[in-house]
Amino acid sequence: MYGDEEVELTRDCTAAMVPWGSPVTLEKGDRATITQQRGGSFTVVVGGNMYRIDGKDADALGKEPPEMPAVAPAGEATRESVEKAAWEQLATCYDPEIPIDIVQLGLVYECAVIPIEDNKGFRVAVKMTLTAPGCGMGDYLAQEVRDKLKAIPGVAEADVQMVWDPPWGRDRMSEAARLEAGLY
Repeated sequence: MYGDEEVELTRDCTAAMVPWGSPVTLEKGDRATITQQRGGSFTVVVGGNMYRIDGKDADALGKEPPEMPAVAPAGEATRESVEKAAWEQLATCYDPEIPIDIVQLGLVYECAVIPIEDNKGFRVAVKMTLTAPGCGMGDYLAQEVRDKLKAIPGVAEADVQMVWDPPWGRDRMSEAARLEAGLY
């Protein structure tokens, strides 16, 4: 969903201030404009400032928590199924200011699925970047990626590394992302 919807917070909730990533508490009764609801989180504007609210706090906005993509049960996890699920989960992570997922934006440089010894599951190692090195949402976004990867049955470890080489550029975006962003 992308559009503006005004709501009143029904309870206090934690949010991250965009673009700095600073944690704040938005208070019950605050008027919020939902500008983006994608990938299980919400981008809202309260008092002229932009914030990111996790889907687990959807009820504070009067919304249902978003459903996440289904993944294979742990007993059926193979390297191929985990890799497929990892890419699907990565595609549910969105830049809070741009309504395009991090895969289509070209922010994910590598997603490796590595079996852990003694058949104890898989380690998923992601190398990714941000649209700008100084973006304060980097830690927030990396934690979101970790959490979503760890939710995949069979994944025992998730490692997210921010890299800056090669630097991100619009040429890394998919054709669909460029179209959506109006860059053609």
